[in-house]
Amino acid sequence: MSYTRDEILTVAFYNVENLFDTVDDPNTNDDKYTPRGERNWNYKRYYSKLKKISYVISQIGKKKSSETPVLVGLAEVENTRVLDDLVNQKDLQNCGYRYVHFESNDERGIDTALLYRDRFFDPVTTDRIQFNFLDENGNFDHTRDVLLVSGFMDDELVHIIVNHWPSRREGELESRPKRIKAADVVKEAVDKIRSKDPDAKIIIMGDFNDNPTSESVKDHLVTTDFFNPMLSMYQNGLGTLTFKKEWHLFDQIILSNNFKSKDTSHKFLGAEIFNKPWLTTRKGKHKGAPFRTYIGPWYRGGFSDHFPVFVSLKKN
Repeated sequence: MSYTRDEILTVAFYNVENLFDTVDDPNTNDDKYTPRGERNWNYKRYYSKLKKISYVISQIGKKKSSETPVLVGLAEVENTRVLDDLVNQKDLQNCGYRYVHFESNDERGIDTALLYRDRFFDPVTTDRIQFNFLDENGNFDHTRDVLLVSGFMDDELVHIIVNHWPSRREGELESRPKRIKAADVVKEAVDKIRSKDPDAKIIIMGDFNDNPTSESVKDHLVTTDFFNPMLSMYQNGLGTLTFKKEWHLFDQIILSNNFKSKDTSHKFLGAEIFNKPWLTTRKGKHKGAPFRTYIGPWYRGGFSDHFPVFVSLKKN
């Protein structure tokens, strides 16, 4: 069955790779991304990145829907200033984007956020879950908050949970317990929502730093009342980022099963990785990978080291 573009809405997630402003925040480790830092991060590079990221968001799902995404989860944004600057870029300024954001305790100062178009989504409650880990020296290792936003998409209450789980920097096996804990934290939040509304419609999105087949996602997060449309993509060799020339699909959007119901107000139609050729590196050893802003300390002027992902929903 085919639908017109006017009948479809899209929901997206995008890790925008270190979207820092140029101002040194004395409370975070953002020194690299300042004009005098080792990345030589200046206004020209900052505004070039804003322009690129805003253009990407404006193009996500354009072949599916006549509207830009009604919701966009973001990872690696520094603060409200970069969000203000982002939604006021030429490609987004007429879309009516607002945002939900909390400052987290992440040492680098990067947070999650949710952009929403106020024509289509009306937030009712916003919250965050803070959780930390103890390192080998007994010190707190802070990570990004889990962002919780509940609101009405058109006339239907939807709960959105935006994640950016601990990285694999210290090794996949060594860091695995942290992501399992993150999954359990999200599951607790889901159970709390469901205790008040057993039929709640829930979207869990984020950069999980794990694949759809990883223990944290497959066994701890995607329970029987959820489905992960990214699983089949990953099993078919697709991904949103590369590491040592291997594709990973860390960026995922997971939905409660009631998005598949026949009489739901927003019926799930499909999921995609937004991996247009112009978002990829065109030559060299990183050919085909996401066109990054930096590779190590070297500025490349690209978009991000991740591709965005999105789902299409049929309005009833």
